[in-house]
Amino acid sequence: MADEPLVLGIETSCDETGVGVVRGTTLLADAIASSVDEHARFGGVVPEVASRAHLEAMVPTIERALKEAGVSARDLDGIAVTAGPGLAGALLVGVSAAKAYAYALGKPLYGVNHLASHICVDQLEHGPLPEPTMALLVSGGHSSLLLSTDITSDVRPLGATIDDAAGEAFDKIARVLNLGFPGGPVIDRYAREGDPAAIAFPRGLTGPRDPAYDFSFSGLKTAVARWIEARRAAGEEVPVRDVSASFQEAVVDVLTRKAVRACRDEGVDHLMIGGGVAANSRLRALAQERCEAAGIRLRVPRMKLCTDNGAMVAALGAEMVARNRTPSGWDLSADSSLPVTDPHVPGTHHHDHVHEVSKANLYS
Repeated sequence: MADEPLVLGIETSCDETGVGVVRGTTLLADAIASSVDEHARFGGVVPEVASRAHLEAMVPTIERALKEAGVSARDLDGIAVTAGPGLAGALLVGVSAAKAYAYALGKPLYGVNHLASHICVDQLEHGPLPEPTMALLVSGGHSSLLLSTDITSDVRPLGATIDDAAGEAFDKIARVLNLGFPGGPVIDRYAREGDPAAIAFPRGLTGPRDPAYDFSFSGLKTAVARWIEARRAAGEEVPVRDVSASFQEAVVDVLTRKAVRACRDEGVDHLMIGGGVAANSRLRALAQERCEAAGIRLRVPRMKLCTDNGAMVAALGAEMVARNRTPSGWDLSADSSLPVTDPHVPGTHHHDHVHEVSKANLYS
């Protein structure tokens, strides 16, 4: 146990300040400070508000995670941080904090990819990832189908959303229905009491000539909004439960259909689903049903690990250390559009001498 890498991970790509501590593939701590309540009155995430909230939450959240894990910062084998993609200002807070801690403690720094982290977190739940792994990542900012043969160095995008991400569509429809923000959990709740076949909403990009693995939810979002507006204009009541269920079904039908198709086409017998929308109960159920029918093993981490968290960053960081990947340099910067093909940002130069200097100064 003791020889597995002990890594602290920092995640600040959006409105959650997440700090996780992982030893190998074992989760020791997962501390989160969320600023979602501060954004709710604006109906969406306000980048400036998020950045300031990260600043305030950072040190207390790191201290809480270390305490929960029962380890000292000096015991760490590395510090990992989300370098992108995400909101630039929010990412900068995390990257700056990670650099400061790594520098002060004389530990290697790993700037990692947010999406690759969402895949890697499943190791904390179901053990090492099979290679290759097919991953369907669905969140407020992303809907992607990714094929990974090595989570630290090789992640290939097969398809992605060409407009709104799935989570974004949930938020927008929740707003039209006056259900508040964030929209995912509340639509899921109403949908349970509705009829998914009540209204035939469109399935985006599912025609024979459409890209096989790309997603589009903007047409669906418009169709649902128009349907609701037409009912209201006619003075009729909007059946919130049926609308929620039918809209949700249209989203998860397309997501699961394309994911299973990608597994079949690529000859992969595992499907991992991650990202915030993976917490949706209907997505989980339909994916299970379709994977079983196709002979594919489904891996979905528990709810708390699907949404943004520090544990997933620590999990990928631990994998970087275990596989001897080059640490990031002190010139690591936040990249709001870091491509998924870069699971981590390696450094251009070694900085061991800096560690010696910092250790001498700080711990003399």
